[in-house]
Amino acid sequence: MVIYELAEALEVKYTSQVFYVKFEDNTKAYLKYKIEGDKMYLIETYTPPQHRGKGVAKAMVDKALEVATRKGLKIVPICSYSVYYFLKNPQLRSMLAEPYNRMSDEELKKYYEERLSVEKAKEG
Repeated sequence: MVIYELAEALEVKYTSQVFYVKFEDNTKAYLKYKIEGDKMYLIETYTPPQHRGKGVAKAMVDKALEVATRKGLKIVPICSYSVYYFLKNPQLRSMLAEPYNRMSDEELKKYYEERLSVEKAKEG
């Protein structure tokens, strides 16, 4: 029987370009980002297959928002997961930069699907 560690117990660390979680199996989940001006761009999220569905990506975006808040930054969601996060957490959309913070659910959903299709095309 496998008992999964809860995302809340995960330690999300970060550098100037990436938030990450190291697992006991020596794999890593990450959220690449960059800061330009007063914006934090959430560029790419990856969680190893064996750790997906456990809230790891959510924990990394939560940490990104915590850091952005502390630094007075607005969020530009580029990777599909970060867009999905704001679809699922509409109460946090005030953290988004223009024009994302004014998008309706339908517009945000459409943007999410566009980002997803760009990512799938990159996978080949």
